[in-house]
Amino acid sequence: MFVSLRRFGVLTVTALTLLATSAFALDTVKFMVPGPSGGGYDQTARLLGKALLEAGAAKAVTFENKGGAGGTLGLAQFANSTKGNPDALLIVGAVMVGALVQNKPPITLEEVTPIARLFSEYNVIAVRNASPHKTLDDLLAEFEANPSNVKWAGGSKGSVDHIGIAELAGKLNIPIDKVNYIAFGGGGEAVAAALGGHVTAITGGYAELSKYIGSGQFRVLAVGSPSRMAGVDAPTLKERGLDMTIGNWRGVYGAANLTPAQRQEVTEAVLAATGTKVWKESLQANAWLPSFISGDDFAEFVEDEHSRLRDMLSEVGLL
Repeated sequence: MFVSLRRFGVLTVTALTLLATSAFALDTVKFMVPGPSGGGYDQTARLLGKALLEAGAAKAVTFENKGGAGGTLGLAQFANSTKGNPDALLIVGAVMVGALVQNKPPITLEEVTPIARLFSEYNVIAVRNASPHKTLDDLLAEFEANPSNVKWAGGSKGSVDHIGIAELAGKLNIPIDKVNYIAFGGGGEAVAAALGGHVTAITGGYAELSKYIGSGQFRVLAVGSPSRMAGVDAPTLKERGLDMTIGNWRGVYGAANLTPAQRQEVTEAVLAATGTKVWKESLQANAWLPSFISGDDFAEFVEDEHSRLRDMLSEVGLL
């Protein structure tokens, strides 16, 4: 599933050769961000835009945010308005795949061109600093005793956040219809609800919550990663005896109807961006794990994600 070191090296050399022989690999890159400003898709797009500029792979970058329906509204607009344009990029992730599985919209990722998976990230479970829940055990004790009293804030219905909490309930033998999950269209709304004391706990990617964690407004009770996150003083769910992870990924698609040469050019520009200083430093700061795969490998990964999320959604009663 992951590109081999040999293939990665060849792509790197090709990308550097391409960038050395043209002023810019891409012109003005127009990012479609299928979510609100400040959310995970938005953070990814703006970081990739900076990295493309630093790599000399793009002349300029612009961003358009269009959230709704788990990202599928932005996907539809992108697919319809950018055909054949090598300077158009769409940010994608597991949330969008989950929305496609649930909603079955007329326009899917098959209508556009897979470019690359960029990185993986894992969720945290946090509470506001004034919360009486000091540890994960405190929170889960109330969740088991009075499931409906615990209000969980997170992303859209069927998102990684939602699936994760539903799976958590299943591990604790809590009926899915007792889970009080409140879906928000963007990370900012969920954060506001949590800080205002309107919900019990919040779950989301570390990057979206990091500034509130760093300022002491949120206390992390657990992380959804396979092992502890560097710089985050909180146990994993597995340490609590729950054999599960809560994770996401981010990737990028190009427009429909790209020629093989255009697709290669876009892929090489994105690859060059992932080698920049700004990219590497941001991944470390956000606890994002690099997991670059491209081309047909990425297309196969997304296809597998459709199957995996369909199974999980069915298992936890969300499909």
